[in-house]
Amino acid sequence: MLDKIKAARKRYEELTCRLQDPAVLNQPKQMAGLMKEYKALEPVAELAGRYEKVHQDWQEAKDLLEEGGLEPDFKEMVQQQLCENRQKLEELEQNLKRALLPRDEDDEKSVIVEIRGGAGGEEAALFAHSLYRMYTMYAEKRGWQWECLSLNATELGGIKEISFSVEGTGVYSRLKFESGVHRVQRVPETETQGRIHTSTVTVAVMPEAQEVELELNPADLRIDTFRSSGAGGQHINKTSSAIRVTHLPTGMVVECQDERSQYKNKDKALKVLRSRLLQKKKEEQKSAEDAFRRSQVGTGDRSERIRTYNFPQGRLTDHRIGLTLYNRLENVMNGELDEVIDALALAAETDKLNAAKEEGNE
Repeated sequence: MLDKIKAARKRYEELTCRLQDPAVLNQPKQMAGLMKEYKALEPVAELAGRYEKVHQDWQEAKDLLEEGGLEPDFKEMVQQQLCENRQKLEELEQNLKRALLPRDEDDEKSVIVEIRGGAGGEEAALFAHSLYRMYTMYAEKRGWQWECLSLNATELGGIKEISFSVEGTGVYSRLKFESGVHRVQRVPETETQGRIHTSTVTVAVMPEAQEVELELNPADLRIDTFRSSGAGGQHINKTSSAIRVTHLPTGMVVECQDERSQYKNKDKALKVLRSRLLQKKKEEQKSAEDAFRRSQVGTGDRSERIRTYNFPQGRLTDHRIGLTLYNRLENVMNGELDEVIDALALAAETDKLNAAKEEGNE
């Protein structure tokens, strides 16, 4: 770990000098890349500085005790200082280990969220709407901005499929744990005999791709226009402002009819398509890596059942980490997701720490 700390501090000092170089200041793209790396290393450099200072104090106290000849009162004070600094060093070591863990380069990005009703018909569509409401309420609680990009609603107020963006600091670092199959057990509003039904909804959370990350070739796109329609096919727009974009190499299709402006719908559709393609590329890379290493828990695979919402018992269970919450379901559905996400983030961090420890022992 000490070697990693030294390397991180050395790189931090190099970046500090480079960011003051006029030649770098005149190149915005290079400047942005270096600043991103600088900010990522800043916590490590700060912790390393504190670690060195405490270690120096600990060493001085240790040397004094080893030399001997101290007055009893002074010796007791030095021993106490030695003990306190030892505890501080252990705490700083743990914090440094966390700070040195590989970071997900997408953590600070905004996201595109797609929710689709799965098994369960209209009840699945109604629960898809409940999840959409949950995530947008959570976004508002954290001060993030969200915008609906595409909506396919049902006549009863459910959602067959919806895409929306969430923008803010660290959005992906929080919402990335939501990708997967969400199962609901409850008595549907349409059920007359009070029977509990089980339905599923699929959630996909994708980091928003920038144009510089994934450039779309116009020759690969087929763009069609059509009239916007509401639930049940009722026309709500007499002009052909809705957009359907087909990515010919993959067959991927994105529709957007939320705006009355054809230009705005096209812009939103391309934003979703770009993020889907980048996510597909990353999933393919990850599949190749997982063929060699399958020790990761809770990969966020969209086909994996990650959570169950049991309304009759007021119980929420996240199957990836064995987390079960009682009497909290209503709060969670009203956007109070931090308790669940904090537990998932902690589990992911613990897995990384354990993997780093095992790697260091090899």
